[in-house]
Amino acid sequence: MTAATPGLIVERLDSILILTISRAHCRNAIDAATSAAIDGQMSLAESDPTIGAVILTGAGDIAFCAGMDMKEAARIGPGHGLIPGRGFAGITERQRTKPLIAAVNGIAVAGGLELALAADIIIAAEHACFGLSEVKRGLFAFAGGIQRLARQIPRSMAMSMILTGDPVPAARMWQLGLVSDVVPGDRLRDHVIDYAQTILGHSWDAIANGKALYDMAVDMPISQGLRVGNAFGMATLSSAGSREGIAAFAEKRTVPYPRDRD
Repeated sequence: MTAATPGLIVERLDSILILTISRAHCRNAIDAATSAAIDGQMSLAESDPTIGAVILTGAGDIAFCAGMDMKEAARIGPGHGLIPGRGFAGITERQRTKPLIAAVNGIAVAGGLELALAADIIIAAEHACFGLSEVKRGLFAFAGGIQRLARQIPRSMAMSMILTGDPVPAARMWQLGLVSDVVPGDRLRDHVIDYAQTILGHSWDAIANGKALYDMAVDMPISQGLRVGNAFGMATLSSAGSREGIAAFAEKRTVPYPRDRD
């Protein structure tokens, strides 16, 4: 199933929602209307129990997203793509329960990199590059770019990106651990869909709990994280998905997990 809204192509592939920023004429920079459209689809994904994961990508093979639409900002003022309480395109500040995969098909700069950093997994085309170019326009990446780089890559490299605004190739981002996988551009879409399908072949409750525990543990002392993890684990052990997984292992069989939420 495919639908189009201003600046955004929306596809549904079984349990996967695919959002493609479709503004290739401006390197998929996001205007206020497209930001609102993405925000609406992300809200839909969170509320729809039949959607298990979201893929975010850009149209074409040049750009994932070049950030804020600077021409619109010059005309009506900056910041119109920021959704109150949910951030740029409704993603950078959003609290999510379902996996979001960024399929970076080209340049991911400024707000585009902030979107990628807000995802749970980044998979990039070989020709992709990443940068925080805001400094070149008298700005800085306050919508999550600087904050997330500070947590995910070494200080020297992060400061280089923040203070120079220069792009960094995907291979280097993979070396630093920011990118999970780098693949040829013509294989990116199929690879990311396969990746999402692999994730969704597991227990959806286990996926949600594992993601939630990781997100909380980042800010917790290990002792507190272990206590929270124990509570999550005890709940998971009593779930249908866990019981079926254990039984399948004991019986030496494979089984598609039930949708625990159905």
